Amino acid sequence: MPAGPDRRRRRSGRRDRRPGRSVGVGRDTCRRTRHRGRRRIDAAVNNGRVSSATTDQAGSTDADKTSADKDDFRVVIVTGMSGAGRSTAANALEDIGWYVVDNLPPSLLLEFCTLARQARQTRLAVVLDVRTRSFFEQLPNMFADLGNAGIQPEIVYLEAGDDVIVRRQESARRPHPLQGNGRLMDGITAERTSLATLRAAADLVIDTSSLNVHQLSTRINHAFGGLGQDQLRMTVVSFGFKNGIPIDADLVFDVRFLPNPHWIPALRPLTGLSREVSSYVLEQPGAEEFISQLQEMIKVIGAGYIREGKRFATLAIGCTGGKHRSTAIAEEFARRLREAGVATNVLHRDLGRE
Repeated sequence: MPAGPDRRRRRSGRRDRRPGRSVGVGRDTCRRTRHRGRRRIDAAVNNGRVSSATTDQAGSTDADKTSADKDDFRVVIVTGMSGAGRSTAANALEDIGWYVVDNLPPSLLLEFCTLARQARQTRLAVVLDVRTRSFFEQLPNMFADLGNAGIQPEIVYLEAGDDVIVRRQESARRPHPLQGNGRLMDGITAERTSLATLRAAADLVIDTSSLNVHQLSTRINHAFGGLGQDQLRMTVVSFGFKNGIPIDADLVFDVRFLPNPHWIPALRPLTGLSREVSSYVLEQPGAEEFISQLQEMIKVIGAGYIREGKRFATLAIGCTGGKHRSTAIAEEFARRLREAGVATNVLHRDLGRE
């Protein structure tokens, strides 16, 4: 459908959701959603002003409504490495009903939050990146201002390995924002170093190196698709130690103490998703005890995470190649977490890489 004035994008470009496409720089950017009050928000931000109380068609003021929405008001900051999939994450948030703004200067965030509250927007996502002039200098004041206003933003930090970032940047045929006249790797290194403090403060860190567009969208949907802020969202990742430990894992467990189905000819071509391999792994001595004790441990850790304000956790389970044991254990553990009422997503990072 042709893009009219009310549906124009915040930035040029078309979204590409072809299956299997790697998350990356891409030219896809955030779409506008038809939220009530969006014209008032955009106009006020563009004009650089905040009205103390605007009146809706019913005659009541937005200022009167702000206190009613305050408890439900959430702000998510999407940031991270260039080429790590910020636009994909923003699109995923928009698809589940968040009002998304791309490349907003940090100095305008508090102003925008005020306007969003007036317009009764309760879920606001903002994409911040190093393209913004004085980005790093503005961050301390931005967080201080938000804190003084009683707003505690949730930070989602996206990253990927240097080799993956290089490949995505070259595929996009666009210079890195910090590259200048130097090499691409110089820009990547400078950005990673500069964002280290922001990464450490993030509520959710996602390594997109092995994720495609749909897998990243699923992670975002799982994290922000409607649960309350006091509930823990768990991602269980199976992996192979020979391919490295997932860098975004909060907890890592090794199941190489279990017999390896790889050495059984009938099971070797199968994966931990098959009934045959799953039954074999789960029937081994120690498997049930491991899963049961892991459940008890997560109850304690999860409660502590929530008390500390941590709402997202990634638990990684590894075996040698990530094909049999870790996959079977991850599936069974995730099933039990769901039965216990924990919102759980499963990702098999290395399945198919052998």
